[in-house]
Amino acid sequence: MRRLRLLTATAGPVACTGVLLLLGSSPAYAHTALKNAAPAPGATVGAGTTVVRLTFDNLTSGIAPEIRMVGPDGKEIVVGKPVVTDRTTACAAVSPLPAGVITLTYSITAGDGDAQTNAYQFEAADGTEPAGTPSACASLSLPAPGTGDSDTVLGLGRTTATAALAGAVAVVAGGGFLAARTVRRRGAPEGSGAG
Repeated sequence: MRRLRLLTATAGPVACTGVLLLLGSSPAYAHTALKNAAPAPGATVGAGTTVVRLTFDNLTSGIAPEIRMVGPDGKEIVVGKPVVTDRTTACAAVSPLPAGVITLTYSITAGDGDAQTNAYQFEAADGTEPAGTPSACASLSLPAPGTGDSDTVLGLGRTTATAALAGAVAVVAGGGFLAARTVRRRGAPEGSGAG
């Protein structure tokens, strides 16, 4: 009887753990997957291409992904601020692509709030006509690369840069207050001793 109680007492937690594991292993449908792109992963486009398009299953509240590109020489290719055409497609103007293998990295926020970052590569080739503007992007007014339309200040996100500036001002103001207070304390005994 005691053995049966012990078995019953341990079976409940084990069953609950099993259910949680099964639920936890189900796919995360809130995550957003890349459906297709132009240039596509592994594709070859003409050097000089100036617009990229990324299409996802679903973008969170139409929030544009962050897009970065690195050329074959390891240098950053300037990307304009992406514009979302609907809840699935984002377009961005880029500096004319140099010849060679390009790495495109995108960061998006999934429906469950998780940030996802993925990358893929494609090739830009000399002697091939640059890819035209994808039809989903043709009617958009895309911010030009490097026009200052991005949300960065000195390479930091605008919020981070503002917080850093506020912190620096607080440190300087606090340091000035402490210095003035120290000078007053040092000056007080000398003044009282003279009188």
